[in-house]
Formats: sequence, C-alpha cells, structure tokens
Amino acid sequence: MAQGVHLTVALEGAGWHPAAWREPEARPGELVTAGYWSDLVGEAERGLLDFVTIHDSFAPGPDRADLVRGRLDAVQIASRVAPRTRGIGLVPAAIATHTEPFHLSKSIATLDYVSLGRAGLSVEISGDPDTAEHFGRREFPQPEDDLYDEAADYVEVVRRLWDSWEDDAEIRDAATGRFIDREKLHYIDFIGKWFSVKGPSITPRPPQGQPLVAAFARNEAGYRLAERAADIVFVAEPAALRGRAERAGRPLLVFADLVVFLDEDERKAASRKARLDELAGAEYTADTRIFTGTPAGLADELLALREAGVTGFRLRPGAIPHDLTAITRGLVPELRRRGAFRDGYDAPTLRGLLGLTRPANRYADQRSGK
Repeated sequence: MAQGVHLTVALEGAGWHPAAWREPEARPGELVTAGYWSDLVGEAERGLLDFVTIHDSFAPGPDRADLVRGRLDAVQIASRVAPRTRGIGLVPAAIATHTEPFHLSKSIATLDYVSLGRAGLSVEISGDPDTAEHFGRREFPQPEDDLYDEAADYVEVVRRLWDSWEDDAEIRDAATGRFIDREKLHYIDFIGKWFSVKGPSITPRPPQGQPLVAAFARNEAGYRLAERAADIVFVAEPAALRGRAERAGRPLLVFADLVVFLDEDERKAASRKARLDELAGAEYTADTRIFTGTPAGLADELLALREAGVTGFRLRPGAIPHDLTAITRGLVPELRRRGAFRDGYDAPTLRGLLGLTRPANRYADQRSGK
C-alpha cells in the first residue's frame, strides 16, 4: 500500500485563473457572501482534505474592469465557516507587513476556540507601495529581506502571546472569587527591530497550544522565514528545500504547491485553460508549477513527489467549482483506490491530523525550571 498523502486546497475567490469568474459554473455574484465560502470549505471537507488556506491581500490589483475586485477578510471567513465544519483545518492568510501581531494572535486564538482546535495561520508579506498607501504608516519600497525578517519576528511575537497564558491559568472558582491564577499569566517582553510587545494576551492559550503556522517560500528569504517561524512550508520546487527542514530544529512539513486544471482527459483540460487564457487576454502563469491534465495523471505526479520526501500538497484550483470538485470527487477517490488517502478524519485537531504533537508552554517550562 502506498504511503498516505496530505492534501490541502488554496481557496481564492472564483479560482486562481483571473478569468475563472466568467466560467458558466462560477458564482461571481456570491463571492462576498458567507454561504459561498461555506460551500467551498464544505466541499473540501467532504473530500476529507487536511485543511484549506484562504487567500487574502490588501493590494488594489490591476486597474482593469474585467478582473475580480474586492474581497472578504480571510480570518473572518474562517471564523464564519468554522462552526459549520467538523474535521477540516482552517488556515487563513495574514499580511504581516500591515497588521499587528497582538491583534492577529487574538484572532487566530479565537478561531482555534471556535473550530475546537483546527486553526492555523498562513503568514505573508507585502512589498507593494500602492498597498502601503492604504495604511500611510510606512515608507515603501523596503528591502524584501527586511520584510521577511519582520515577518519572522511577527510570528515570534504571536507565538509568545499564545503561550502567555498557561493551560491551567483559569481557575474560575466562584466560591473564592478567583478567576485566574496571576502567576500563570506572563509578560512576553519582546523587544526587536520592528516590534516592542509587553503582553500578555487577553485570550487564553488556544486549544492546540500553538495553532499551525504556514509560509510560502518562493526565494531564499522565504526559505529563511520558513526555517525560523513555520510549521508548514509551501514550495514550488521541493528540491530547493532539501536539507532545510532538518536545519529548522523542529518538525517542518514540506507541501508542494501546484495550480491545477483538471478534466476527464488531458486535451480537454488544456483546452479549458486555453479558453480562459483567451478570455483574460494573456497566458496564465503563476509563482508555482501549473498542472493541466486528469485526476489520475495528477495522482501519478503527487505520489512520485511523495516518494521523494514531500509531506503533502497544496492544490490551487484554477477555476471554482470545476477544479475544486475535480480534486474532491476525482483526485481523492483515485488516491484512495491506490491506498494513498484516508477514509475519514482520524484526529480532532489540525496538529493531530498532520502528526504534530501539542507543544509545551514555554513560560510554564521556565517557571518550573525545565
């Protein structure tokens, strides 16, 4: 039996192709509704995928009338759909460049509570000067290496805040009038180049202790961010990360990233992408690999990469719902026929699904002298 694979999908509006919203099956009038996103995540859960990432951006985008403009907040989407799901992980994107780690730590901790331990965070940067003008707080452009180093410090602050409450800090004893044990709340006292955060958080430690942190590595600076700060790294070329996971000094799961256009035969899949390219006025390219073919052909490729040491795969559907359902109703059954995919969720938390243990609280360890 082939070793099982981990699968996730990256959700982005009507799909990752810019003309996807013009497909007959698309629902462009519902992109800013809760029901639309509940349907997408529900479909991913029916396919028993490990988790979904929900894309986000503050960028205004190209000034074109034929492209989708406007989006909902990724963390808010995840919190809305969490009570409607039971097994799938929810990993919204957060732009570290223009948000505050204190606020985000609270939001993701809340998501972990709402989802009963299925939350994560996909940390991203933004070096776009036009986006910076939305906020007006910083001068751009800035060196990309600095933005990635800032993101690593951002995640460190978030992680310390998640640990700033020990697991048993809440006493809730009405008889004695003690709600918390003050000795088990901790200042994080983080002082760095970009942040000075005293803490503690105002939200108790999340159910997972530390929700999962993911990062996409497209260059050397991105690889360093993943090594320093992430539990999961999405990569376009898995070979480029060889040896780095070990240097991280902790479990670092490597997920190969692919945009997919799937159909019942290769010619049909290629024809559909070509038609979308024509509608968009240019050939679609991406910052990662593009697969055009059948679910069976994609299964062959994924299993070959799995044998080469990849932990899992993040698939970006070119058009939704077509390519999303091709994953859940075509690829997943194909992998299951080959003994390479599970028949149900076998752990209640996202960390458990991915084989990661619940980490000890750093401040509790320090207090006990460990």
